[in-house]
Amino acid sequence: MRFPYFLARRFVAGESFQEALPAIRTLNNQGMRVTLDLLGERVTRRKVAETSRDAYIRLVRIIAKERARRAMQAGISIKLSMIGQKIDEEFCLKNLRMLLEAAKACNVFVRLDMEGSDATASTLSLFEETFPEYPDHTGIVLQAYLKRTERDVERMCALKAPVRLCKGAYKEPPEIAWRDMPVIRERFMACAQELMARGRYPGIATHDDQLISATKIFAANEGISRDRFEFQMLYGMRPQTQQEIVREGYRMRVYVPFGTQWAPYFARRLRERKENVWFALRHLARR
Repeated sequence: MRFPYFLARRFVAGESFQEALPAIRTLNNQGMRVTLDLLGERVTRRKVAETSRDAYIRLVRIIAKERARRAMQAGISIKLSMIGQKIDEEFCLKNLRMLLEAAKACNVFVRLDMEGSDATASTLSLFEETFPEYPDHTGIVLQAYLKRTERDVERMCALKAPVRLCKGAYKEPPEIAWRDMPVIRERFMACAQELMARGRYPGIATHDDQLISATKIFAANEGISRDRFEFQMLYGMRPQTQQEIVREGYRMRVYVPFGTQWAPYFARRLRERKENVWFALRHLARR
């Protein structure tokens, strides 16, 4: 597995926290915020889910320790299927509460990631169950290509819940998801504008120049200051653009994945952009 991991290194900062640490510190030194994503998903065994929960709790404590040394500014992102969502929701809820308790004690923010549409309702339910207890330490992800998302945005605005808005990276049927990119862009901006106008510190997560430009124009036209939202991108995706956005005075957060369970994540990155596939093929030919 070492050879294919070489290809994934553009998008995955390391197979351990220590391997990822230089990338994290570089991003912080460039004025960017960081969210750490310990890779893993769709766990089907309770022991594995508990081990994953404990690994995330250790990560929260490491972040707090590094922050105390002024060596890191970071939060975390987690897929609930990693801590038992596909096994039993009550079991997952128990694990999530344990993680959020540790995060609150350490003052570390936890973003609940969104997976395929089969997990959307469950993820939102678990989020809404815990958010009132941890309103300053947890937020949610919404995917603009799902046809339900505009209603979910309204609900999250009413709750004053922090939302990360992305296009969506899973293959979904046309009955529940927009498939045409111009329509997805239109829906993304409709949701982004609602979140920026009425929401609580939204994360505008996109690598799309059209959406980045439209977000800047909307903020300027509506008098929305640059500290009321942030742009978000993924590690390895358009690093020069990330730095340019920071130089323009906007906030930028980079999601930094690490861990041994990188294959599903890497596959989604390849599906998202043709240039990612060409990048992998070029490096394959060079080896």
